[in-house]
Amino acid sequence: MSVTPRTRRTLLANLASAFALTLGATGMLGTTAVHAETPIKFQLDWRFEGPSALFLQPAAKGYFKAAGLDVSIDAGSGSGATVSRVASGTYDMGFADMAALMEFHANNPDMPNKPVAVMMVYNNTPAAAFALKKSGIKTVADLTGKKLGAPVFDSGRKSWPIFAKANKLGPVTWVSMDPTLRETMFVRGDVDAITGFSFTSLLNIEARGVKGEEIVMFPYAQYGVKLYGNAIVASPKLLKENPEAVKAFLKAFAKGAKEVLANPDAAIDTVKARDGIINVDLEKRRLKIALDQVVNSPDARAEGFGQVKLPRLALMASQVGDAFATKTRINPDAVWTPAYLPSAAELNVLPAAKK
Repeated sequence: MSVTPRTRRTLLANLASAFALTLGATGMLGTTAVHAETPIKFQLDWRFEGPSALFLQPAAKGYFKAAGLDVSIDAGSGSGATVSRVASGTYDMGFADMAALMEFHANNPDMPNKPVAVMMVYNNTPAAAFALKKSGIKTVADLTGKKLGAPVFDSGRKSWPIFAKANKLGPVTWVSMDPTLRETMFVRGDVDAITGFSFTSLLNIEARGVKGEEIVMFPYAQYGVKLYGNAIVASPKLLKENPEAVKAFLKAFAKGAKEVLANPDAAIDTVKARDGIINVDLEKRRLKIALDQVVNSPDARAEGFGQVKLPRLALMASQVGDAFATKTRINPDAVWTPAYLPSAAELNVLPAAKK
């Protein structure tokens, strides 16, 4: 059978197309990507310190990349700022205090892109009050009538009314200060006590020459305050347009978090890689305190890593609304969704309880 020139040309063109498709499918076409990774811009709540290993570990181990994500992680400047930047679209996801998220929702009821919490990480608030033994403050009741210092946006200061009510405390006097001056002013006696995150202020006080046995710490979670702490938040736009990317992020994060909980010392290498001037021993200790107090806490083990209990969340919404004097009441169903969480087996990241 003879083949006409036109038929021959068609046959050759089809063969060339098939060859090109084969090369593309096997990754042999140079820079052409077979599966483009979904970019996710993520902002932490604070600087690159020990606890940020929870996010830097899955990034360094390639778990995000293996899940089809191109995740960039930036340091933050406070939970309030992180919530605002996710709401504005500057970031797709972030790590922020649940109280700050609730406050944002209640004070911006008409904003269309309010972030939503999709995984709880700090099951308990890290907020705590600190005093020095030499001040005469030995019990939580001794804080009544004292002069306390903290930045105006500090989580412990804003939720002080909840702590004070739980412990039947009387009035105190507040002194506002920059976060970089908080522990310095405290150590030199400008204030009687301060509020701050347990794993941040404690180590900052010690770094200023105060021995651990000279410090009195009152962690809110151990003094009747059952507020949730920091959660992973996402923009509604991302949740709507690419829910699978959110699920993939949380699954990869949980895998990395399990490794951090199992071997926190090794995980600090990921923080060192992002900030070469950190004090490695200090950040190892900071990470371990955070894990013990707010990640692998008794409440977290009872409720399950990554999850919340709706009655507790509803109580927190009511308490935060009152303490923060929000413009509108807080709807707990609007600030949280479990719809993107990994399976129970994948959320089984917490080590056994210490005996």
